[in-house]
Amino acid sequence: METTSVKIEVPEGTNVIIGQTHFIKSVEDLYEAIVNSSPSIQFGIAFNEASGPCLVRIDGNNEELIQHAVSAALSIGAGHVFVIYLQQGFPINILPSIRETREVVNIFCATANPLEVIVGITEQGRGILGVVDGSPPKGVETDEDIQKRKELLRKFGYKR
Repeated sequence: METTSVKIEVPEGTNVIIGQTHFIKSVEDLYEAIVNSSPSIQFGIAFNEASGPCLVRIDGNNEELIQHAVSAALSIGAGHVFVIYLQQGFPINILPSIRETREVVNIFCATANPLEVIVGITEQGRGILGVVDGSPPKGVETDEDIQKRKELLRKFGYKR
């Protein structure tokens, strides 16, 4: 087996969710899960089919985000992988619904950080082994850092 690292572009103001699912209707069910959770969110979905014609299935409500998702899905090149790019919302708004989607097997990441996907390559094909999400720790938060974290959460409306 070979391994490779695939850098995933994450434009400013955008979040990415990468996961694994198992059925052709996944792209439609993921679309419904997103719009039912957060109707104003802008997003694009790409799903790598793993049998039959092995197409990248697409959906979404923002053409630019759909194209980002397609590019990432093709770069990863692993079957049954889905990629969602989103704006005007956060993964926390839609992850519960995505996890509850019957076809979803795994979520590898949900991030706005620099992102690399570690891919294993065999004779049969490619599979995600894991992700590198962001940067390593630089230290432990101080009282000032704690205060800034709490202010940010309140700014986003997640805490009172």
